Amino acid sequence: MFNTQTKDYLEWQYDDQKLRIIPWGSGLRVQATRTLFNNENWALTQNVQPNKVTLKYGKSESTITNGDIKATVDQYGKVTFYNTAGDKLVEEYWRVRKRSKKAQSEGDLTIDQNMVNQFVSALKIEGRTFTPNMAGDYCAVARFESASDEHIYGMGQYQQKDVDMKYCTLELAHRNSQASVPFAISSKKYGFLWNNPAIGQVSFSKNVTEWTANDTKLIDYWVCTGESPKQITERYTEVTGRPPMMPKYGLGLWQSKLRYQTQDELLKIAHEYYDRKLPLSVIVIDYFHWPHQGDFRFDKRYWPNPRAMVEELNKMGIKLMVSVWPTIDEKSENYDEMLTKGLLIQSDRGSRISMKFQGNTIFYDATNPDARAFVWNKARQNYYDKGIEVFWLDEAEPEYSPYDFDLYRLYKGRNMQVGNIYPEMFARTFYDGMKAEGQNNIVNLVRSAWAGSQKYGSLVWSGDIDSSFRSLQNQYQAGLNMGMAGIPWWTTDIGGFHGGLVTDERFRELLVRWFEYATFCPVLRMHGDREPHTSPLGNDGGGSVKSGAGNELWSYGDKVYDILKTFLGLRTKMAPYIESLYEEAHKTGHPLMRTMYYEFPKDKDGQIIYDQHMFGHDLLVAPIFEYGQRQRNVYLPASEKWMNVYTGKQYNGGQHVQVEAPLEEIPTFVRIGSKVEKVFGGKQYV
Repeated sequence: MFNTQTKDYLEWQYDDQKLRIIPWGSGLRVQATRTLFNNENWALTQNVQPNKVTLKYGKSESTITNGDIKATVDQYGKVTFYNTAGDKLVEEYWRVRKRSKKAQSEGDLTIDQNMVNQFVSALKIEGRTFTPNMAGDYCAVARFESASDEHIYGMGQYQQKDVDMKYCTLELAHRNSQASVPFAISSKKYGFLWNNPAIGQVSFSKNVTEWTANDTKLIDYWVCTGESPKQITERYTEVTGRPPMMPKYGLGLWQSKLRYQTQDELLKIAHEYYDRKLPLSVIVIDYFHWPHQGDFRFDKRYWPNPRAMVEELNKMGIKLMVSVWPTIDEKSENYDEMLTKGLLIQSDRGSRISMKFQGNTIFYDATNPDARAFVWNKARQNYYDKGIEVFWLDEAEPEYSPYDFDLYRLYKGRNMQVGNIYPEMFARTFYDGMKAEGQNNIVNLVRSAWAGSQKYGSLVWSGDIDSSFRSLQNQYQAGLNMGMAGIPWWTTDIGGFHGGLVTDERFRELLVRWFEYATFCPVLRMHGDREPHTSPLGNDGGGSVKSGAGNELWSYGDKVYDILKTFLGLRTKMAPYIESLYEEAHKTGHPLMRTMYYEFPKDKDGQIIYDQHMFGHDLLVAPIFEYGQRQRNVYLPASEKWMNVYTGKQYNGGQHVQVEAPLEEIPTFVRIGSKVEKVFGGKQYV
């Protein structure tokens, strides 16, 4: 039955199942439960007033409209979404037989004539189900009809080569190199947010779409519509938040490796960049610069004067970024206090140790505001007050060993119910702390994200990936889909993380191709565990972990160095254009890297091309994904004219062209008439 007393939202109930459809921003939020509704907004944190809302109640169907999106609910609870033009966007999947009371009493198996467009079936499958979970509350499933001609983008970062998520099954959980950001943009002109941080999965199958939360109290999702992917992104980020403005130092090269072991080594590298006149924006101190995990401070034996180090780097125009892990070693100076105050994650059974790497560690509970305050206070005293204003929030998934998600319990609830919120709360720890100190334009590098992480200044990178051309292609789709999921700040380890012998010619070619591609990514960042390794400096503390080989621009021979230096020069020349893209992301939520569909949704020929991307509106980039490849096909979108930046040759859009791609070039076209065109002159851009 419908509750006609509600004025601000539509409410339906049958037996113990309750349904609410609430106007939220420019969309509609759907909540369903067999218990009680709660006040958790999860990703929907921004207070945005809805558009013109109307409710119409009928005997067999009721309707709620918010702006240009409408939802109908029939008398049996099935929800269907439309735009105001009457186009069906998405509908719940119901396979049930329904009969009127009169028909039941007479043994008539025909459908109730009052049911409009109701699917008749003996399968008895409902669009929303709650199956009791003996270890928790319910396993909740929301089912939707599957459209065979639909394309689905977004959903975060998964290690696969497919950009189109249609026909994919995705785990709704974080792992090292996997970030579940459950927002999807459909080619059917709607956006869908699964607003539930529970561990689960989604299957965009051919016959049905199923969203599953393995342990939860309610189904919670949000739907909007828009005439373009850009409009959908704007409406989604309006209710989940947009990133701050990227500071100017974020536009250039970020230099990192596994790992600079001492203060002297790091300063030597910084001076080498400065002396070579290679513009360097950020240099990074990686993990185990601390005595123990959870100390949140430098090991003075290897980093004796952090403040002086920061001042010396500042004189060269270089920002220092420092790695922070959420792991607290039992030997840490902070462990006893954090344990006593209840600031560490719990374990429902077995050992409480949640990660074993260079010690027995427990993650701090980032969902607990007191734990966030404690960790930031330590970081402020030992890093921020010494001039360090950029942090690398590693292990942010968090990286449980093992990934038995049902073992752990957080302040917010069982890990199975709320665990996916962890990386967002880790980022919030530092964002809130830095904001309270008066800092604006906050950016921190984070190894995972959830829906809404963008508003906490999260620059997400794709984790500990392998060094291969296959991995490069996987990261390519990951970056594009992170942008479509509302996370516009994204980067990756150039050359991959695991492996990479610095003298190997095959790896050197991979590094060049990756660097070329990264020049047209939101952040250009060198990092990786290069071989051969060097030995640890000591047996404990900041000296206990090995280091990789050199990973600077000059570490791979003169030929590679010349190419990388050229592309760094290009990145520097493009800085005003890149800054304009960051400003656009800040104001609208639009990603810097964009699929052809995102930028040209009306171009039918370009909609399903996934091996090239737009860097903003004006630059078309077609990376090389195979070893030894020296040419490739490029599609130039219609309605525009394009110029090959290497040859200066101009083309009309709406055609495929074969392009040369020697090692020192990445196929790139500029939209003629754009402001960035002046960056590219003649046959060479530098």
